[in-house]
Amino acid sequence: MVLMHWLNRNVFLRALLAFLLAAALMLPAPAAVRAAEVEAPASAAGEGTPLTSETAEAFLDAFFASDEAKPGYVGAAVVIVKDGEVVAQKGYGFADAERGEPVDPAGTVFRLASVSKSFTAVAILQLAEQGKIDLGADIREYLPDLEFDNPFDAPVTVADLLTHRSGFEVRDPRSEDLNPDLDSVVSMEDYIRERMPPVVRRPGSAYMYDNFAYLLLGLIVQNVSGQPYEQYMQERVFEPLGMTRSGFELKGELLERLPTGYDADNQPIPPYAFLPTISPHGGMLSTAEDMGKFMLAFLNGGEAPEGGRILSAESVAEMGVYRHALHPLLPETTYGFEAPFQLPLAGSSGEVLVKLGDLPGSSVMLLLIPEEKTGVFFVSTKSGTLRELFYARFMATFFPALAAPAELPAFEPAPPEELAKLAGLYADLRLRSLVFRVEVNEDGTLTLSDAVLGPRVLRQIGDGLFVDNLMQRFTAFGTDETDGTVYMSDPYLNPLGHARKADEPSGYSDVDAASAYAPYILALQSLGLYPNESGLRFEPDRPVTRAELVCDLLRASALEGSRTETYAFADIADHPLAPYVQRAHEMGMVNGDGSGNFAPDRPVTRQEAAVMVWNIYRQLYPEELFADIPLTEGTASWAEAAVRMMAGLGLHGPEVTRTEDGAVDFRSAAQLTREEEAAFLHQLMFQPVNRIVAQLMVQKQAVVPEADADEKDND
Repeated sequence: MVLMHWLNRNVFLRALLAFLLAAALMLPAPAAVRAAEVEAPASAAGEGTPLTSETAEAFLDAFFASDEAKPGYVGAAVVIVKDGEVVAQKGYGFADAERGEPVDPAGTVFRLASVSKSFTAVAILQLAEQGKIDLGADIREYLPDLEFDNPFDAPVTVADLLTHRSGFEVRDPRSEDLNPDLDSVVSMEDYIRERMPPVVRRPGSAYMYDNFAYLLLGLIVQNVSGQPYEQYMQERVFEPLGMTRSGFELKGELLERLPTGYDADNQPIPPYAFLPTISPHGGMLSTAEDMGKFMLAFLNGGEAPEGGRILSAESVAEMGVYRHALHPLLPETTYGFEAPFQLPLAGSSGEVLVKLGDLPGSSVMLLLIPEEKTGVFFVSTKSGTLRELFYARFMATFFPALAAPAELPAFEPAPPEELAKLAGLYADLRLRSLVFRVEVNEDGTLTLSDAVLGPRVLRQIGDGLFVDNLMQRFTAFGTDETDGTVYMSDPYLNPLGHARKADEPSGYSDVDAASAYAPYILALQSLGLYPNESGLRFEPDRPVTRAELVCDLLRASALEGSRTETYAFADIADHPLAPYVQRAHEMGMVNGDGSGNFAPDRPVTRQEAAVMVWNIYRQLYPEELFADIPLTEGTASWAEAAVRMMAGLGLHGPEVTRTEDGAVDFRSAAQLTREEEAAFLHQLMFQPVNRIVAQLMVQKQAVVPEADADEKDND
């Protein structure tokens, strides 16, 4: 998470993939904003407003006209179905703002992103109905030409892929997978063969949202059916439902009807292709009207009103069953769907099925409430928090009982000594740079801390279930009975997966436990940033080279080295860390010496390290925020802003001190040692930077009125 929020903001490909790389295929920071902006529903004691054509349209018109919603979209469309009928189908805003072209729910073709997975799951269930696929079988049976390592005695099953519990190492899309060349072609088979991950956890043991799993499911559909995936979907899913403007190929009418996507600043995003060319996990295209047809069929046991059938009623029911949970109030996934957003003190309703999708310029939600014969399809051409706000208001208006606070049985919280097994560091299985610290308090509560939200107190209310003091959401812990691994489900930063408790650090023979730097070093060893084997030396006083620091910064941010074969600096061509230096240059983090060289093996100074981080952070934080931080002499003029920022955000270790008059002694010209780098990296990973910045902004704003008042007094 260290650098992910600010990755390559002004470069086309990287701007497009900021969503994917910052966690949020998967963004930790935006995810936190989403959670914070979802409103708590009103009292759920009533039955809610009856859902009719009149009430649905009135709700939609009021929602999209509201001051909260207007900044959140340029173009949007919604279809609502109830009891076998479409009760509302409307478009709002523009498919292309510059041309003034309105959104047409019947004609505008949207990128469905991960909602594609629900359709891939339908195809798998179809083949299972025909006896061609056994959901409990080893996937190797259907992927005979695919090689991957699995050191465990349990196979990866088709059901594991469907429920995001494969145990595969994360393989999320890369920057080059969003390609401005709309004619580029990469086959599913070649893409999978190049990127096939190993199994790193016992299959079925933990939840990690897995794009690659659904890509494999698409290849299984293709192999088992004997048809190209896109052809199978056209003939076996879209045609039976009359979905005439849906498909997986970005060409022809589907491309012509694609709306313009917009970024957070309402700037248009250039058209792009998603790789592989046929993407079962995220490449589907459809209209809102077509999605209404799918919802009607799904809620009718798999049969469309006109008679076309895609699944048996039994298979549809199977797709609606939540298979796993750390706690019953926090269901995880079904075959093709996931749990809805948590609401305050309510958790996630097991009666609601949701599938979310996100790509640059596309924010999608498929919402189904089978018992109520209700479905909602929502899409916006701008990523943000609008979808979550819509969900909260829709449920509060029409189905408040499903958003009501949970009725919990009486529970005696565990004593602190029993909770001690939960204490430690945790790393998200998918977003490896997203890390947490859990501490046990004397009163039996827990303190959960991370770099996005800072600390929050968790109070135990059930077996493994805790409620926080931030937004009254639930956090759950569970233990794998096979190997004792502890997992955590956090409601804010990445609710689509577990965080794993880190291993105990082995320590280093040359790091004294009493050292002021030991906590930083051992924490990073525990998280796997440093080797975690006994008997190793750390060399705490050894200077860090420029290339080493760049590599460690990117690894701490879970970023890979560049894949380019042409390097920006002449002196890194044969260097083992050249891909990392090149990626840092592409990000704007390093610029070299001005003569075409980088000096990768020269020890890095502390002020150079500060500038590397400042080159990324300055895109978010204005220099004026830190201008009042006094520095002692010794910092070069080109590094002063960076050093002030590092001091103001606390991104350093105990070597940084203040003089009696408050000036910061950053030791700017000194070489950065390994133990100092450990403190630096640790703070980047755990320091709640956004909260600190918010406090600084409040302080700045408070000073302005005082200054204005002084000027008036002097007039």
